[in-house]
Amino acid sequence: MATATHQPTTEFEKKDRCSHLDHRPRVLLAKIGLDGHDRGVKVISRALRDSGVHVIYSGLWQTPQALAIGARDEDCDLIAASMMSNSHLVLIPRLIACCKESGRPDIPIDVGGIIPQEDVQTLLDAGVHRIFHTGTGLEAIVEAVCDVVHPHEPTVPDGHTTAQLARDLSLAFGERPLRADAPRKRPMQVIGLTGSPGAGKSTLVAALAAEYVRRDISERLAVIAIDPMSPITQGALLGDRLRVDFNSIGDRLYYRSIAITGEDYRSLPDLIELIGGAGFDRLIIETVGAGQNDVAIREYVDQTIVVLVPGMGDSTQMDKAGILEIADLFVCNKADHEGESHLVRHLSEVAGRRPIVETIATRGQGIDELLDVLLA
Repeated sequence: MATATHQPTTEFEKKDRCSHLDHRPRVLLAKIGLDGHDRGVKVISRALRDSGVHVIYSGLWQTPQALAIGARDEDCDLIAASMMSNSHLVLIPRLIACCKESGRPDIPIDVGGIIPQEDVQTLLDAGVHRIFHTGTGLEAIVEAVCDVVHPHEPTVPDGHTTAQLARDLSLAFGERPLRADAPRKRPMQVIGLTGSPGAGKSTLVAALAAEYVRRDISERLAVIAIDPMSPITQGALLGDRLRVDFNSIGDRLYYRSIAITGEDYRSLPDLIELIGGAGFDRLIIETVGAGQNDVAIREYVDQTIVVLVPGMGDSTQMDKAGILEIADLFVCNKADHEGESHLVRHLSEVAGRRPIVETIATRGQGIDELLDVLLA
């Protein structure tokens, strides 16, 4: 979708408009093809979040296949596609076909942006749910999102295995009854990845996933990425998956975003067992940006990675009880930044025999060594 009435979020009242619905709306905001404009979609994402919606933003230059996989794996209620590159008559029908191929042909697709009036009926006939033209207000977009939300059924229409896993996770996260035959098994390895905000955790996970796929490892990998939920509207912006290049990875990685308040991990044991029951051997759980006292994740995982960056503090800061104590493995990310040698030296004083791996996740440096340690 796109809108010409770009009201600043300060003028858009933060209000939970979704509390009456069966569940929080989950919307995939999609930018397809060579469209490099994202200002409008960012305005819309903030407005939806401030209305209580859980927004999944996958980034620019997405293929129809990657978006269809994302909508399926995230169990979305709606795909909202913004088209500004005059390729809508090619890419939108392809997106509809990919949704069918991925096992979720029932997810409605709304299209907004620069859509000539003479092409509107063609898109509607192809299966598009609604067309939004420039000038549509934010309130109308929020209402349109709420209108598509229906109660979650225990099973998905096509019975696709991965689509069914996505629905099982939604039900478990919402503390709703699951189908009786939902398989459960703990994966053979569950890794918790935590650290302070801005440490590069999402980029690190994306680099690990890319290396895992590149090596063509036989075990299947899944990721749960946790983001914060608004304490005011219960909305959330789930943007971690945009770090992963799903255009090349495809469905060789299962990636699911969730939003919580604080360290509310009550549903995590169910999510872990459902992912293992669906045949995934290894699971990485990326936490919300953590502080010194955010240590609960260690109770749910087999190994805990704590990600640090230069400038986090001196040796006295590291001696304090808290997040450094729970680490089985330390990652010093952004190793090209000033102060890296001081960080490693101070960390060595408290790490003992625990490994320390230096990485530059944006360049892929150190990722192969880190994956070797995890696989060992």
